[in-house]
Amino acid sequence: MKHSLKLLTKLTLSTLICCASTLTLADTKFVLKIAHSDSVDITTSRKAVMAEAFAREVKAKSGGRIEVQVFGAGALGGEKDIVEGVKNGFIQAGLASGVMANFFQSAMVTDLPYLFPNDDIADKVMDGPFGQKLSEDFTAATGMHNMCLGEVGFRHFSSGKTPIRSPKDLNGLKIRVQETPLYVTEMKALGAQPTPIAFPETYTALQTGVVDGQENPIPTIIFAKFYEVQKFVTLDGHNYGIDWFVMSDKFYKSLPADLLKVVSDAALVACSEERKANRTFTANGKKILAEKGVTVYTPTSAELAQFRSATQPPVIEFLKTKIDPKLIDSIQLAVKEAEAKK
Repeated sequence: MKHSLKLLTKLTLSTLICCASTLTLADTKFVLKIAHSDSVDITTSRKAVMAEAFAREVKAKSGGRIEVQVFGAGALGGEKDIVEGVKNGFIQAGLASGVMANFFQSAMVTDLPYLFPNDDIADKVMDGPFGQKLSEDFTAATGMHNMCLGEVGFRHFSSGKTPIRSPKDLNGLKIRVQETPLYVTEMKALGAQPTPIAFPETYTALQTGVVDGQENPIPTIIFAKFYEVQKFVTLDGHNYGIDWFVMSDKFYKSLPADLLKVVSDAALVACSEERKANRTFTANGKKILAEKGVTVYTPTSAELAQFRSATQPPVIEFLKTKIDPKLIDSIQLAVKEAEAKK
């Protein structure tokens, strides 16, 4: 009898402890700060669209157990500051693009020139096994988690005096580029004179003739009003940029399974909405360029082949000194497989 009573008491205590633990976990409230350095205007900023979509989805699906606080317009610093904050656990999540190679050099693999022929192929590759493996490698290398892969979009050339229709048209032109060796290598391969200039100074550099042209996605060209000082745009899509949605390992591991699913699902929705918005901004931007009197040119397949053959070999050689060559082969194979399925 005494033995049975002791056993019953132990079982009762175990049950109470288990239930108390479950109730405590279920009642726990989480604060998730998500930061980006872009404008907070969802009518022009893809990152604002992504962050707000994520916040909306989490609020709706978490039952109020997660409070998402969005900090845009660089309120918590530039992209590098944001990613460092996520890595150190000071910020729960962040959206970044160009700086990712500083933390994970393999991120440069998507900058291979003329890699993706269109949006659809880019989606299939980045949402498929290759993109999943890249995210897994990112976690292994950095300790952070990549929740999804959004897009910066395709980069295009603009020029002030002469149209760019083939590599020979770039010969000798001073082209403003980002301060990264990969872009410098690419422009040199095309015969251009790559000129690194900080983005806020680019408009004046174009206006005064310090540089002859620049390269950026269409929404950026519109946002910066480069059409006022650049009368030719070439839709060659030489590079495709990726937005990374990174999350703190500390925060990621603190979430119970049900809420981890909530934030994971919300991130996928956010990336999808960002892509849609960015493509709408791009389509509208092309119309605006035409309205502003800019001549917009789409290269032929033969002209694109010239651009590709001029840039890919030297950039691949550069990348091989920075990342695993197998990764380059892997993404090229993924593109071919996606094209074959289409």
